[in-house]
Amino acid sequence: MNVVTLSQLQFAATGMFHWIFVPLTLGLSIMTAWMETKYVTTGDEMWLRMTKFWGKLFLINFALGVVTGITMEFQFGLNWSEYSRFVGDIFGAPLAIEATVAFFLESVFIGVWIFGWNKLSKKVHALSIWLTAIASNVSALVILLANAWMQKPVGYVIRNGRAEMSDFGAVLTNSYGWIKFTHTALSGYALAAFLIMGVSAWHLLRNNESDFFTRSFRMAAVWAFVASMGVAFTGDLHAVVISEHQPAKFAAMESQWETKKGAGMHLLLVPDAAHERNSLELLYIPNVLSLLAHHDPNAQITGMKTVPADLRPPVLPTFLSFRVMVGLGTFMILASLVGIILSRKADFTDSRLFLKIMVFAIPAPYIAQQLGWLVSELGRQPWIVYGVMKTADAVSKSISTTQVALSLLGFTVLYGVLGAIDIYLLVKYAKKGPDKDLTSIINVQGRA
Repeated sequence: MNVVTLSQLQFAATGMFHWIFVPLTLGLSIMTAWMETKYVTTGDEMWLRMTKFWGKLFLINFALGVVTGITMEFQFGLNWSEYSRFVGDIFGAPLAIEATVAFFLESVFIGVWIFGWNKLSKKVHALSIWLTAIASNVSALVILLANAWMQKPVGYVIRNGRAEMSDFGAVLTNSYGWIKFTHTALSGYALAAFLIMGVSAWHLLRNNESDFFTRSFRMAAVWAFVASMGVAFTGDLHAVVISEHQPAKFAAMESQWETKKGAGMHLLLVPDAAHERNSLELLYIPNVLSLLAHHDPNAQITGMKTVPADLRPPVLPTFLSFRVMVGLGTFMILASLVGIILSRKADFTDSRLFLKIMVFAIPAPYIAQQLGWLVSELGRQPWIVYGVMKTADAVSKSISTTQVALSLLGFTVLYGVLGAIDIYLLVKYAKKGPDKDLTSIINVQGRA
């Protein structure tokens, strides 16, 4: 493999590993803040126990997320220096905002939340976790706006061989970025909710703290259903934007080779890029593809054959990733809806088959999110900035294949160790269950 491919693999490996932690941070921060707010407003000690238990899992995940995120930015200077030179004037701005504003606020207030249990009033302490959650989501927003500029470049001019920002407002209001952020944030909320449901189901199967985990499951099921429906809705909006601004990506997602009006969708097919066709086509639904892409059943869909061969994204992995992602998303909607219904029954703990399914369903949103990023980034190839700069032109000229291969190996080993530590800690404290003695905290925080 050459330097470009190895650099792509390295960034994909570090980026996808980092993304294991980000969505859970986004979701658990908001849900932990919600739990503590319920405790402050109702005085119900069960909400305090829930805050402490699920908040502990949030902190473990947050710590690993910070560590794995730092290394990614160094790659822009080491592996992708030509990219940094060309677009640094634009791409650097949101990264600077994320580091100096969002991450700074997030770090400060999470410290206040951790060490303020015995020092702050209930309301101020709850405010600190809300500010942490808001900062976490703002951090994701700024990063996704930077990524959106790579997908749909706006507000720039090419001057002296570089892309320079001409309209910062256009970058901040990029519709691609806001839809992507909403889609991503909601998927993070759904992921956190499925983690809570899965851990709760594990304890309920063992009749451990049934009241605590039934209430946790019931709350999370509502979050999961609402968030999963929101993911589906924003995913539909995202598909419309992609079909308009990245027709080659949309064609790859659906393995649509011919340009056609009123295009239908094949639910089952096998893309054959070598022969520019689909070798197997089953379950054809007329007009659906045009309807999804343009909300018009007779709209024209641009086929892959209109795209020059050297500008086509990899069809098979993009197509399969999209199909499996949608399938998992559909499962999440149905599972959370069933969870809402069953968790409100008095004999909920007798639904052992469903509870077992929910334990094994914990990885589902993780897999769906990873596949979503594969669709987003593979579907953009061969462009690193869509229509502006190719990936092959963005890699550093001064690094060798051996250097990138060794760093890739090092990252793989290091991240493997960190991943094992994270899984060990999450499983350990998830199995341990909630603390039973919260007397000191309740007494100290009894003041207003």
